[in-house]
Amino acid sequence: MGENQDLIALTRTASEVLRSGGTILYPTDTVWGLGCDACNASAVEKVTILKNRPAVKNYIILVSDLYMLSRYVEQIPSIAEEILSVADKPITIIYPAGMNLAPGVTGPDGSVAIRIPDHPFCRALIKMLKRPVLSTSANSSGTKTPEKFSQIDKALMNRVDWTAPSFLENNSTGQPSSIIRVGLKNEIEIIRP
Repeated sequence: MGENQDLIALTRTASEVLRSGGTILYPTDTVWGLGCDACNASAVEKVTILKNRPAVKNYIILVSDLYMLSRYVEQIPSIAEEILSVADKPITIIYPAGMNLAPGVTGPDGSVAIRIPDHPFCRALIKMLKRPVLSTSANSSGTKTPEKFSQIDKALMNRVDWTAPSFLENNSTGQPSSIIRVGLKNEIEIIRP
């Protein structure tokens, strides 16, 4: 099998796991993620349990492009599109109001953190799933974020439904994304540079 066929087969397998409400460990454009279908409430609950994380803390979701983004936020402030067009590193934007997502994905104020990843596997997975993928670092709450596959806790690996092969991390930075909050009047707040 060629590299492209491998990517297609892996993407298909991962999307089937997500469609069935499963959880996955996978590389993103930043660090390894623990993810699920961001529209499936029971899957989001599974991730919260796996992370041992307070349910009130919101998650980041990944979408494939601006069109998909528009289906999960009530309004995209123009400043957000400008930021995305000039970003030269992974950037997560917190939008004022999310929609069409499972409970527990948005913050208590209704805001939602979304990134469009620049990673071939992630983009292919999201496109095949046709829904956003919840993405949180592949570690238990309060422990060090794994930058590489080799740093992921084996106990966590044994508890998810599918784990991507390590070679897919080649397009990851190993560093968390910058996070910016935008407002409907184009206000900007830098949360993590």
